[in-house]
Amino acid sequence: MTSNQIKEVSLKHFAKNGYEGASLAHIAEDVGIKKQSIYTHFKGKDELFLQLCRDASENEINYVINFLEINKARHIKEILYDFLLQSIERYEKKDSNKFWIRTGFFPPIHLNEIVMKMVYENLDRLEELLIPVIQKAIAEGEINSIIGEKSATAAFLGIYDGIIVEMLYGGPERLQKRLDASWYLYWRGLSL
Repeated sequence: MTSNQIKEVSLKHFAKNGYEGASLAHIAEDVGIKKQSIYTHFKGKDELFLQLCRDASENEINYVINFLEINKARHIKEILYDFLLQSIERYEKKDSNKFWIRTGFFPPIHLNEIVMKMVYENLDRLEELLIPVIQKAIAEGEINSIIGEKSATAAFLGIYDGIIVEMLYGGPERLQKRLDASWYLYWRGLSL
């Protein structure tokens, strides 16, 4: 038994039930250990949860770096739209992504300050990664240069935020409606 096994099982519990709904006793049971054995690897639920937050944040940034590298030769319209589509798919299929998004919207009250610092650092890093991609697209004439890379990136992240809200609250139909309308207007504004 390793701390990685505990983290893997814990991630599923926290992603599904949130901090308050996840039980160390249930996590231990699913790992096949006694609850006390968790304390060999983690001081408690808070330490375990915060480690999962750090891991999930790092995973998300690594995903974005890889995504942008793999797609760097594509047209900016395809890169950005595919990023949104893959964000939806990752939320549905990846416990780490689901945990990270849920935690960003519903951090435990007593850990709010620590968690939100991580969330904002993650969002700032995401913005830093996207700005040069949009800047390159402007330089190559793929989008209107009058808008500017910072505004175009901020608006794109607004769409991304809207998609996340609908993933959490709205369901598939509302999500698709939000995506279609937001993307249409965003792209139309960039390409004029």
